[in-house]
Amino acid sequence: MLDSIAALAADPAAWVALGTLIALEVVLGIDNLIFISILTNKLPEHQRARARRIGIGLALIMRLALLGTIALIVRATEPIELFGYKLFLSWRDLILIAGGLFLVWKATKEIHHSVDPDPHPDFLDGREVRIGYSSAIAQILALDLVFSIDSIVTAVGMTPHIPVMVIAVVVAVIVMLLAAEPLARFIQKNPTLVMLALAFLLMIGMTLIAEGFGAHVPKGYIYAAMAFSVLVEGLNMLSRRAHQRRAAALAARDEAGKT
Repeated sequence: MLDSIAALAADPAAWVALGTLIALEVVLGIDNLIFISILTNKLPEHQRARARRIGIGLALIMRLALLGTIALIVRATEPIELFGYKLFLSWRDLILIAGGLFLVWKATKEIHHSVDPDPHPDFLDGREVRIGYSSAIAQILALDLVFSIDSIVTAVGMTPHIPVMVIAVVVAVIVMLLAAEPLARFIQKNPTLVMLALAFLLMIGMTLIAEGFGAHVPKGYIYAAMAFSVLVEGLNMLSRRAHQRRAAALAARDEAGKT
């Protein structure tokens, strides 16, 4: 075991595969992180950080557990055989379709709640019920499973070496853990980003459904569209802040003129 790890450490190709796989795993983790950030921001303030840590910790455990069952993961990509007939869908396809439908449903529901001019929240003892802690963890766990399978299938396609996959997964989840709090705060402070993030989830959900039905959508197109949208929203945010500064300066000048 130690000899094989030492051989991998001395192999430049293994280092290239590791760097590429870490980059891919971090990018794939963005989807998971956006969902966790939006969902946990609906929890009471004192529960949010713990829910994010639990959600990302479960993602790490699930990915490492799946790495321990590589043979099952490989078989999960083969068509299901039912009553002697092979279907055109595999277990992975069914999980991706189910996860995509869940994401589309969740994103649509949150968008509807955001744009509803007359929302009717549920109340308990006079207080608004936003989302239950257990419900949030259950939803995060369900999406962790979907994103973990996608992540591990990508890793298996990149390299046959288990230690390389483990390192890449651990590094990617650590990056998710470090980015979770700043991302959630940033989304919370900029409400327009919530709608943008929900649109991302809607797009990711549709992509998962398409992948489940065998229509491959290059990830580069998806993330290029997301990056362009973020750039446009960043310019809008700079424009709004400049307008607010000008308005504040004019108000201060008017106030000084009165005195």
